[in-house]
Amino acid sequence: MSRIGKKPVLLPAGVTASIDAGQLSMKGPKGTLAIQLADEVTYTLEDGQVSVKPVNDSKRARSFWGMQRTLVQNLVVGVTEGFSKTLEITGVGYRANAQGKKLKLQLGYSHDVDIDVPEGIEIKTPDNTTVEISGIDKQKVGQVAAEIRRWRKPEPYKGKGIKYRGEYIFRKEGKKK
Repeated sequence: MSRIGKKPVLLPAGVTASIDAGQLSMKGPKGTLAIQLADEVTYTLEDGQVSVKPVNDSKRARSFWGMQRTLVQNLVVGVTEGFSKTLEITGVGYRANAQGKKLKLQLGYSHDVDIDVPEGIEIKTPDNTTVEISGIDKQKVGQVAAEIRRWRKPEPYKGKGIKYRGEYIFRKEGKKK
């Protein structure tokens, strides 16, 4: 049986939750988020916590159980603290610059790469080689970071490219004479 699914999600002070019209919505200091309710699990909202239980003992219901509980937990963390990812750019002449709702990347192509920042996401560039992506929706933050990284993935010989902070790039030895 799932261990993570058995723990209820505690709602901190300042966070309110409501279940209506097939959606679970959370409202907190950073904003409002909602998820679609799954038919395989039941959600109960009582005394400052949300509990998730499977509808029956089928394999499908049990497999949804832990994931739905994690999605509810992500809503709580998103509306209270938010999520962030940091990208590091390595390479001669590779630069990033956030300009309003656009991110301009110079990645060694013959043209600059302009990326539109989606609603609900904030991008900062503390220096030319660091991009900080933050927002309240974990999925959106990760998706934007992956789309930026896709423009120039780190290569194993010199390590040039865009990588997540803390990511290990397996390095290869070059050709020998």
